[in-house]
Parts: sequence; C-alpha cells; structure tokens
Amino acid sequence: MSAPTPASPDPEGPGLQRPDFGRPSPALLERADRGYSRFLAHTTPAPDDNADGHDDTARHR
Repeated sequence: MSAPTPASPDPEGPGLQRPDFGRPSPALLERADRGYSRFLAHTTPAPDDNADGHDDTARHR
C-alpha cells in the first residue's frame, strides 16, 4: 500500500535551502564593489622624510 499523493507541494520548512542559496545578495555585491574600487584607487605617496639626506633607517625598525 502506498501513501496518498499530496494535493499541494511540500511546504518549505526550516531545514530546506532557498532556491537562491549560495548566490550573493545585491547589497553584498555593491559593498564588495565599493571596497574593490577603494583598493584600486590612486593614492598620493607619503612625503619623503629623507629630504635632508640623512639616513635614519634605524629609527624605522
């Protein structure tokens, strides 16, 4: 004897994954895009502290 066929599809329970599981949300993609743009942005180099010609590499250790 077999079980009767349900009239409607099974309800989505707490243990089932959504169909879009594993896809990043649009908000997450936008945030990553902003971070990558900041990473690639051109930054101005720091001023040269060695302008007087004195080598002070020991100070930076």
